[in-house]
Amino acid sequence: MVMARPPPDPLFTLRGSAAPVNTLQFHCSTAGRPLLYSGSEKGCVHVWNLNNRRAERVLEGHDGASVIWVSTVDSTDAFLSQGRDMRVCVWDLHEGRSAVTHSLRTGSVGFCQCSLLEAETNKTLLALPAEHTEEIKVMELDSQTPVRSLIPDSKQGMLMCMKMFQAESGPLLCAGYEDGSVVLWDVSHGRPLSCLKAHPEPVMCLDFDTDRQKGISGSSDKTLTSWTIDSQQNLQGFSGSDGGVDGKQLLSAADKDIQAGQPLQSRHTHSTLMGVCAGGGVLLWVTPG
Repeated sequence: MVMARPPPDPLFTLRGSAAPVNTLQFHCSTAGRPLLYSGSEKGCVHVWNLNNRRAERVLEGHDGASVIWVSTVDSTDAFLSQGRDMRVCVWDLHEGRSAVTHSLRTGSVGFCQCSLLEAETNKTLLALPAEHTEEIKVMELDSQTPVRSLIPDSKQGMLMCMKMFQAESGPLLCAGYEDGSVVLWDVSHGRPLSCLKAHPEPVMCLDFDTDRQKGISGSSDKTLTSWTIDSQQNLQGFSGSDGGVDGKQLLSAADKDIQAGQPLQSRHTHSTLMGVCAGGGVLLWVTPG
């Protein structure tokens, strides 16, 4: 049995969220200070300044319901947070404001996180889990106009996770389901392109690197599976790992503290950055090119 490598020591620890941390989002603009957004089980979003390592502000918009996803919108300076109250809050944080401008109802009682895509067509698309547990709804964020409803033909169970990204043919979306399948969707036409039985148990998380056309998914059976998308837009699985990925851990968030482990510029190296949920936190890994 191969023993997992011990994690590196953190560069620093951010304390003060006072609740388990569910989700993280870095925001590093060229002109501004580096920020880290964290969503907690008590329904708060902390905005951390990574220069002075303090929380600049705390956002409360989900009435105490657990926050499971956060994301910045680079094109509009907006900020999104998704809670277990079945809402996505759209925040105006410009010039020190901390206001919810409006909210979107998901209808989902599950833990599936939304996915955001700032498309090349200057349209920002938001994929949301829907009231029907297997359904994905895609809308234009600015106009709140529905684009597509993605419902698999076969019974793959509950939608567990998803990642939307831009391809040459248009926006695509990878979704992980309760039966262990990963499905590649054509968002523009609302149809599945390929399906891969990646795991024997539910897919709990996945990520995809568009530069290298490589993805990784994690399952409740504590395994990771790597896969690719070929030129015919077929999913191809090629390796698995029990409990870890070769490479070094970049960042972990667990319980009440956030530990930062490597420089934020690591995304721009010649390795593939993957995000994996593990236990009480979120792990980011670098896998060999």
